[in-house]
Amino acid sequence: MAAHDMVVRGGVVIDGNGGPARTADVAVDGDRITEVGRVSGSGRREIDADGAIVAPGFVDIHTHYDGQATWDSRLQPSSWHGVTTVVMGNCGVGFAPALPEHHDRLIELMEGVEDIPGIALHEGLAWNWLDFDQYLDALDALPHDVDFGTQVPHAALRVHAMGQRAAAHEEATAEEIELMAALAKAAVQAGALGFSTSRTLNHKSIGGELTPSYAAGADELVAIATAIGETGTGVLQLVSDFPEPVEEFALLRRMVAESGRPLSVTLLQFPHDVRLHRRILRMLEQAWADGLPIRGQVAARSVGLILGLANTLNPFMTNPVWQRIGHLPAAEQAARMADPTLRSEILAAHTREKDRSRLGGNFIQRYQLMYELTDPPDYEPPTSESVAARAARDGIDPAELAYDILADGGMLYLTSMNYADGNLDEVHDMLVHPHTVPGLSDGGAHVGTICDGSFPTTLIQHWTRDRAGAKLELPFVVRRQSRDTARAVGLLDRGVLEPGYRADLNVIDVDRMRLHRPEVWHDLPAGGRRMVQRADGYLHTVVAGQETYTDGKPTDALPGRLIRGPQPAP
Repeated sequence: MAAHDMVVRGGVVIDGNGGPARTADVAVDGDRITEVGRVSGSGRREIDADGAIVAPGFVDIHTHYDGQATWDSRLQPSSWHGVTTVVMGNCGVGFAPALPEHHDRLIELMEGVEDIPGIALHEGLAWNWLDFDQYLDALDALPHDVDFGTQVPHAALRVHAMGQRAAAHEEATAEEIELMAALAKAAVQAGALGFSTSRTLNHKSIGGELTPSYAAGADELVAIATAIGETGTGVLQLVSDFPEPVEEFALLRRMVAESGRPLSVTLLQFPHDVRLHRRILRMLEQAWADGLPIRGQVAARSVGLILGLANTLNPFMTNPVWQRIGHLPAAEQAARMADPTLRSEILAAHTREKDRSRLGGNFIQRYQLMYELTDPPDYEPPTSESVAARAARDGIDPAELAYDILADGGMLYLTSMNYADGNLDEVHDMLVHPHTVPGLSDGGAHVGTICDGSFPTTLIQHWTRDRAGAKLELPFVVRRQSRDTARAVGLLDRGVLEPGYRADLNVIDVDRMRLHRPEVWHDLPAGGRRMVQRADGYLHTVVAGQETYTDGKPTDALPGRLIRGPQPAP
């Protein structure tokens, strides 16, 4: 008779605590790890991990599966990349609380801010909830392939409390602030992991309106944070452009000081000030020295855009000749673009005038920042391989090279944040800082322009194995993406391979690990489009003691459940 439900045999265990790897077995009973070391008893399920890494399941604290989780049991692409727990409800956008008269506005916000097709949201959202507690019940009704928690979004609170005045960015009255604070507190008491807000100009509705939370006053934010603090639990999440860095960081400090709750903030190398992130790192250090736990969330690579005929953006989308075929399916567009006569007409009409479209601006024609997205993708390409540099060597206009790549079915990778120096050296320094954690993957969002749910794979493949520059040690990366991210949001029961912890784990062939180029699927409700990205090397992924993926292919197990509130350590 088997002694354990599962035993993972003879793998190189990296336990999530940051210590050296060791060869060991891992025993699992129910949804818990029960033994790590030399396990003598057999398992009903035995996994041979000889030569492979055995690591905790990854915890991704910055995703946007708020809609998808209500209709889809598989939170892909994240679950393809070793992720066993996701946190959604980031950046102040989401779908609860939600009165019926506010449904369209919340969808327009999510469509604009996170580039999730409105047609899919209109078709997929059941809206069988009004308040946040009911939304959690709706999420909990469907089994999933990962565990997931959510946060209460500021925009939804503002729309609920202020109606049209929220979209007009009017100042909230004392009564409206009191209502928002009470709703946020109730949401955390019902099981929300925290509260999120956005203060960036990049976040706009599909109609071009800034997100309702953008102009919220300091008193409003502090009141909401303080109300959450009264629960003794919950985290705060914020994204900002830091237009006035000292004043903005002072607001973050005040929110944490008056609430007693930890806060995480987006940290990037900003194009408008390429060394601002270093100043913010110093502010983080001072905050911790003053007893204020503020963390930076750091991306694993450049945060940019993927351009293609099947994507939301491409460099020719405002070209008047190209627009004649822009309504066609991507494959037919490419076939038409292969015609030499049409090619000449499109290129003759093409200018590098400022693109006045809502989505791209002239950014989508900055060929010096643009690279062909190869398969496998190179996310740290040399500047000598930019579209502009390659075109100069060939003696042609960059638009010609971009055109030919797209007409051949290719994609373009347009770098933006984190790539001002043409490399990821600054990202390295942000990743290793003691007061940061990996984040910002936006899994489930930006589905027509970005596919960064693969960040956990990039952290292993690129940063510990393939990078030409300074690398990171595998135990460090595993700790950062499992234990540290879990603790940052109050989930103390996972992210470590030790007895008593959640049996969430990965068996990984690091030598075989390989990201594939993103591809476009039309599998959202109403045929909505999204980009997904697969990876090789994940031999086994286990959630709550049940194997969910074997060599990248899903099993029948759906053990993932909604996480209500923080989880205590074993």
